[in-house]
This record gives sequence, C-alpha cells and structure tokens, in this order.
Amino acid sequence: MRERERLDPVEFIRANMRLTPVPSLPEIRLYLAHPGSGLRRLLEPDGDSDESGPEPQPPYWAYAWAGGAVLARYILERPSIVAGKRVLDLGAGSGLVGIAALKAGARAVIAAEIDRNGLAALRLNAEASEVAIQICDEDVTAGPPPAVDLVLAGDVFYAQDVGQRMVPFLDRCLADGIDVLVGDPGRAWLPRSRLSLLGEYQVPDVGGNGGGEPKPSAVFAFVAEG
Repeated sequence: MRERERLDPVEFIRANMRLTPVPSLPEIRLYLAHPGSGLRRLLEPDGDSDESGPEPQPPYWAYAWAGGAVLARYILERPSIVAGKRVLDLGAGSGLVGIAALKAGARAVIAAEIDRNGLAALRLNAEASEVAIQICDEDVTAGPPPAVDLVLAGDVFYAQDVGQRMVPFLDRCLADGIDVLVGDPGRAWLPRSRLSLLGEYQVPDVGGNGGGEPKPSAVFAFVAEG
C-alpha cells in the first residue's frame, strides 16, 4: 500500500479555511474552521511520522476561543496595558491574543505554541494582520520565563493536567516581576483563588459547545498565593 504523503499545513489552511473577521473582534481576521474544512485530515498519521513523537493535537488553533477573544478585546480597548512592552502569548493557538497585543502597541510578542499545524496557522494569521510575531515552538512552561514584561494566557485552563503545568510557570513569572493576565469563560480547572477579576465581556466561545452564542467571559490578573 502506498504511504500517504503528509499534508502541508500552510497549503491546507489556505485552501480549506476562511480568512474571516473574528466574532466580536472585527479588527482582526484569522483563518478559521468551517463545516467543510476537513480538519481531521491534518490529524491523520502519515508514512513519515515518528511513532515515538508527540501525538497530533486537536485543532484548537482553528477557532477563536472565548478566553483569547476576551483578552484580545480587553487589550485593544486598553492599549496602555501592552504599549511598549514585551509580551508572551502563552498557548498562542491562532495567535489572536498576540496579534491584538501588537495592534495595541506592544513592542514585541513571543507566541508560544507547540502544535505543528497551529504554528502554520499562527504564521499565516500574523502575515494576514501584517504584524511580526516571534514564534517559540517549545514548551515554555518547562523552564524559566522568557524575557518579557507581560504574559497573556487565554484558555490555558481547559484541562486539569494542562492547568497543573501552567500554575507553577505563572508563579515563576510573578517571581520574576512579570505581570500575568488570564482570559477564560469560567472553565472547571480555573484556579479561582489565584485570580483577581479585571473585566467581563460577552463573547462567543465559537470552538466550544455553546454553538457560538455569546457567553460571559472574563479577564483576570493572576496573583501571588495569599
């Protein structure tokens, strides 16, 4: 049987996804999934895949999730939060939050994303917005924080194991004098005792189970353990 060739994610995204304004954020366009995108094809193994390598990740990057959307909305309306600062977009996915930070005047943005397909989407989305994002394709949570002034963490508490990795890293950020903002629609693994509410918006969680209907989502400051 002939081995299936690996799909080029850049070509796939350009051909099968739509560059469209983000719901609630018309200032930013992203390559977003639609019912005919056929994203499953990007997750199928190919003949050259390394069985010892990481499992393909779900295509979180193909949607504008509520936590990222609310963070992006918040900083676009309050550009002084990021103006002139070095920013880390943690778990960047589509790059929505990092793009918003650069549009709001951030000096530089590092987008941390480990999914191969997500990295391709991130580059395409940054190109579409005509912004320059520095991409980190390693797990930044495993080591010391990068040299930034602010961490923007949208939708990073969607699962227990992920949240358990995030909290120690965010604590190291605070210890280094780095501010941390979290965007989330109130998922189960949110560390509520460590968060101070800054603002709330109604935004669609278009990649979730809500059918794209607007729902309350919030921006928090991540604070030191009391």
